[in-house]
Amino acid sequence: MKVEKKEQYAVVLDVLLKGRSDDPRPIYKREPLIQAVGIEQFKLLELVPKSSDIKLYDLVYIGDDERDKIERVKRRIGYEDLTPTAKLELPFAVERIVRENQGRFVDFFNKALSITPRLHMLHLLPGIGKKLMWEILEERNKKPFVTFEDIAQRIKAISHPEKMIIERILEEIMDPETKYRLFTVK
Repeated sequence: MKVEKKEQYAVVLDVLLKGRSDDPRPIYKREPLIQAVGIEQFKLLELVPKSSDIKLYDLVYIGDDERDKIERVKRRIGYEDLTPTAKLELPFAVERIVRENQGRFVDFFNKALSITPRLHMLHLLPGIGKKLMWEILEERNKKPFVTFEDIAQRIKAISHPEKMIIERILEEIMDPETKYRLFTVK
């Protein structure tokens, strides 16, 4: 049995100081909530803050100690549970996570494998077909990629590899029926 890894950090997508608007309880009985996306597995979470000084895009610690502004993780949510504000902010938060963790995503280009004899992990990125996949494999065999810029310089057909990664992550988050997950967990 595979043990699910917990997120340690998350990026704030929305702050609901008076709780969810669809909560039937009176306002004075609602607890403040934060909607956030984890930085490791891109899990969407609802968090209960300790204080009200949390802003959009804050990176918050959600581990098991007293280090941060989060009291507890209330629940894991799906894309459809996000507020309109959180849905608008999600692409920007994912872009920030990808850019700040460039090495992790460049490694994907260096280590991607075949899933089946006819399907490679690289095919799952938007815009990559057989020809481009072979070009990436040949280039990484010569020398591993170091940065997104390195990928863009060596593979002329890919001007912004980070955008392909961001688009794939958003697709995996928005569609719970995605069969092959490269960056998220179900």
